[in-house]
Amino acid sequence: MTELRKVPANAMSNDAGTTPALMLDVRHLPSFGFGHRSLMWWSTVCLMLIEGTVFAIAAMAYFYLRGLTANWPLNAAPPQLLWGTANTAILLASMWPNQLAKRAAERQQRARSRLWLCVALLFAAAFLVVRGFEFAALNVSWYTNAYGSVVWLLLGLHTTHLITDTVDTAVLTVLLFTGPFEGKRFVDVSENALYWYFVVLSWLPIYAVIYLAPRL
Repeated sequence: MTELRKVPANAMSNDAGTTPALMLDVRHLPSFGFGHRSLMWWSTVCLMLIEGTVFAIAAMAYFYLRGLTANWPLNAAPPQLLWGTANTAILLASMWPNQLAKRAAERQQRARSRLWLCVALLFAAAFLVVRGFEFAALNVSWYTNAYGSVVWLLLGLHTTHLITDTVDTAVLTVLLFTGPFEGKRFVDVSENALYWYFVVLSWLPIYAVIYLAPRL
């Protein structure tokens, strides 16, 4: 634990000639922290709350539209489960390398952090490829009717968040390999993993709304 030392103010020049006071020496304190001690952590949590609210509003719109019609989906069969289920499995598996990257970052292990970030990037790329097939296999187009619009909205919102975090992960990976490197990059890696958990866990209710709700 870092020791706080009191340094007499008269150790420095005092042009005013005032009475010396005691000053706190904080030069040896760490310049960054993890978890709730980090401003980045609070920013990420607030961002997740805002974006989670957007997802919830979109899901409410889906069920509102469903309540206005006797037949749901409108003029379409329930969407196929193949690609959506495959993406769910990929996302759940991707939590493993992200957790290992987070753990390595909190131990300030640069080599292991960038290794697991690379693995996490592979999972993200695989998800985006499968998401392309998922869009292509949807049972309705976005302009067909209200059902199509709200389904594409839900998938589009989640895809946007996934692309954003994939780009962020790629930038962090490059910085860990090339620099400029600062200790606070470990905090960035840790909070990037936290946001990835949000992307993964927010997909589970969206998957249920899009793929399971029409079958109930």
